[in-house]
Amino acid sequence: MLTNPAIRRYNRRVIVLSLVYVALLFATIYLFRRGALHGPIAYVAALLPALPLIGIFLVLGRYIVEETDEYLRMLMIRQSLVASGFMLSVMTAWGFLEGFGLVPHIAAYYAAVLWFAGLWVGWGYNIATMRRGA
Repeated sequence: MLTNPAIRRYNRRVIVLSLVYVALLFATIYLFRRGALHGPIAYVAALLPALPLIGIFLVLGRYIVEETDEYLRMLMIRQSLVASGFMLSVMTAWGFLEGFGLVPHIAAYYAAVLWFAGLWVGWGYNIATMRRGA
């Protein structure tokens, strides 16, 4: 599977975007903690770490288009659907708990964190269904 060209391109793109994300996040945190960002530039800087994450979402879609193996494509689509359902379910439940004052507010970017965690849940689901032959 790892010799598949579409998977190699996907992995390379995700690794590059992940490194860019980490660099931008640490740089932005550093600048905000130092009080170096104000006004419109602060808004631009605060959005910078989101760009590589958005890029990863696009890369996943591109992988699905580029993948020529129908079975591998189905596995990634199912994994993404599980991730989306997981994230939407957790965020919806949390939103109701938050709305009734039972839990604290969390930043909206945790939706992406939950989606990426949901990819692992989807991966596990794929493994479980492959083992039982479904």
